Amino acid sequence: MEKRKLGAFIVPTGIGASVGGYAGDASGWARKFAKHFDLIVNPNVVNAGGFSGITQNMLYVEGYSLDEFFRGNLNLVPSSENKVGIVFDKGISQDVLNIHINTLNAVKTVYGIDVIYEITDENVGVDFYVENCGISTGCVKNIKTILHTAKKLQNKGANAIAIVCKFKDDDENEDYDNGLGVDPIGGVEAIISHYISKEMKLPAAHAPAFENYSVSTKIVSPKSASEYITPTFLPCILLGLSQAPQFSTSCGISTDNLDFLIMPYDALGSIPVFEALKRNIKVFAVKENKTVLDVTKEKLHLDDIIIVENYKECLERLKQ
Repeated sequence: MEKRKLGAFIVPTGIGASVGGYAGDASGWARKFAKHFDLIVNPNVVNAGGFSGITQNMLYVEGYSLDEFFRGNLNLVPSSENKVGIVFDKGISQDVLNIHINTLNAVKTVYGIDVIYEITDENVGVDFYVENCGISTGCVKNIKTILHTAKKLQNKGANAIAIVCKFKDDDENEDYDNGLGVDPIGGVEAIISHYISKEMKLPAAHAPAFENYSVSTKIVSPKSASEYITPTFLPCILLGLSQAPQFSTSCGISTDNLDFLIMPYDALGSIPVFEALKRNIKVFAVKENKTVLDVTKEKLHLDDIIIVENYKECLERLKQ
């Protein structure tokens, strides 16, 4: 039996990708690719609030660890039964915390995932905003309290870390409601997960907690809809982290095992792209997926990148 190819399907966070820049809206295509290939995905591709696009043959890897993988500094060791430790921000009100505790208990009951949690000693203090260039970012005033709490969870056996921080309510985001513009919280979420992954060498992902936990009754874009029908976005990261690969420097899946990388058309100025090209791994840039960036094959003078019109064409070419 022929060995299945391994690919990486990446949509960077917080750059307004027209496919994958909202709430699990790249999942449909990722799942189609996963029918034919094993697939490395970043959380942004499959996270969808109360839903997740994750499949059993997807490797869920956040941005910092992805970069380290492509650099050859770590390998991915498949894992299917991680113990997920949740760090809850002390700033979250008791009502909102109770909703999240009910959510994690529901996920434990339905999916059989091993989940524990701790509350930070101090408020985390997260701010988020969109820069003039259109990229989502932010700052974290007390990120060390997240790390301290994550280490407590690791000492209790957690080998994957979920982080839930209090975010200010953002009720005036009509572009995102309508499937346009940039996810305003994605950039700072990436900052948090990158930090924990770097410091702890464990898989990590973040979900926001908002004090307004009412469910919206307005009709929004299908791209954004999964975030408007639930008061918590915790389920998707628990499902992803429960089967996220562990990291090793001596065994597991390395870049030597990778056959292809798929990226948005104009978001090519990243470590995965440069490292993949250096290692003669095929890189596809998908024209239908545009972002607020303008980093294209032509601007980088990278002739080896393969341009395809859409994900359908990409999939058909890889299946040949």
